[in-house]
Amino acid sequence: MPAETRAPAKLALTAVCLGFLMITLDATIVNLALPAIGADFGEPSTAALQWVVDAYTVTLAAFLLTWGAAGDRWGSRRVFEVGVAVFVLASIACALAGSAAWLIAARAVQGAGAAALLPSSLALIVHQFPDPRERARALGVWGGMSGAGLAAGPVLGGLAVGLADWRLVFAVNVPVGIVAIVLTRRAVTEPPRHASTRLDLAGQLTGTASLACLVAGFIESGHAGWLAPLTLTLLAGGVVAGVVFVTVERRVPDPVLPLGVLRIRNFAVATGIGGLFNFCLYGTLFSLALYLQRAWSLGALAAGLALVPLTMAVGLNAFFSGRLTGRFGARVPMIAGAVAGFAGSVGFALLPADRSLVAFVLVSVVFGCCSLAMPAMTSLAMNSLPDKAGLAAGVLNASRQTGGAIGVALVGALLPATGMWLVAGGYALVVVLALLGRQSS
Repeated sequence: MPAETRAPAKLALTAVCLGFLMITLDATIVNLALPAIGADFGEPSTAALQWVVDAYTVTLAAFLLTWGAAGDRWGSRRVFEVGVAVFVLASIACALAGSAAWLIAARAVQGAGAAALLPSSLALIVHQFPDPRERARALGVWGGMSGAGLAAGPVLGGLAVGLADWRLVFAVNVPVGIVAIVLTRRAVTEPPRHASTRLDLAGQLTGTASLACLVAGFIESGHAGWLAPLTLTLLAGGVVAGVVFVTVERRVPDPVLPLGVLRIRNFAVATGIGGLFNFCLYGTLFSLALYLQRAWSLGALAAGLALVPLTMAVGLNAFFSGRLTGRFGARVPMIAGAVAGFAGSVGFALLPADRSLVAFVLVSVVFGCCSLAMPAMTSLAMNSLPDKAGLAAGVLNASRQTGGAIGVALVGALLPATGMWLVAGGYALVVVLALLGRQSS
């Protein structure tokens, strides 16, 4: 990249990363506020708290594909700005919520805003950094923002709940979003647009219905049992809607998910790893946040501080992964991250019963190295479809958020040790998928 273009590109990267930071910050801030939210609204059940998380994640996953394609058609910068604005307004609604139903609805709107913001942020990075090595480093910074949000979340969430009120965990998004919009309008240039296509309404509806039913089924299984009529009905409905979704996507002229892109090996590998990665990470963070406060009887602030070693490791390794990917390609950091996640999740499953904080911290640091895989998988996916950055970002992140929603629902429905063994299996599958991909930078 020429020297005279580096400063504007870095400022643009800052703007994009600030928008992305809001999304990731909510992951750990909200988890630690869940017991306080439940107590405030008289909703102590795990199922209600799971919906506070998954109402956001389901709508985020459901609309990513549509907004990814919209960014290609209408301009990624415009879609990014709309996404940030919607996210900020929904955050205000969350902070003002007077009931659990209000909060869950506002969280769903938050997810819709994040769905516009997330794929467009990746498309803007691809445009601002055309050189593959510079792009890999930029994606490392972008991925590091995820780690920074995860790392700051426990401390900010614990401080908000312990010293003030859980509503502050949503209000913190407002100044960050305003700064992101201001910097975007000053420094970010608009990528070329593609020809307009028709909206795949049938695909959008069936895809959303499939994901919502599956997540609801997993959540219902946690308190009603796997063989309960409602659980079976929801899971069966999710499978049927998924089959209809695939059938629709094969027949419509402008599908929300062009199935042909999944025949590109590296892109399919990155997409699969993305889903598994978020399944494991989101499920673990949700489970640990409740475990520390319920089983260990820690307050919100103490639980947040206990999670700092894990989230700091996630942030630092995500930044480091960008440099590794730029130098050695995506496979090495993806496998290294998966092995660390596997070892850490096994460690969590085998933690001694004496509530040893030292053992918990050591296992947390090992587990946090899983983020070596995150920027690497993103780089692999974006380099596989460089001329369709919005679509690539939409598909990858739809897979990631789908995995995250199912992870919160399924891992959260199991006993902590059982859930950690399931997470270990997920990381083992990541290793297999990474070995299937062609080496690429």
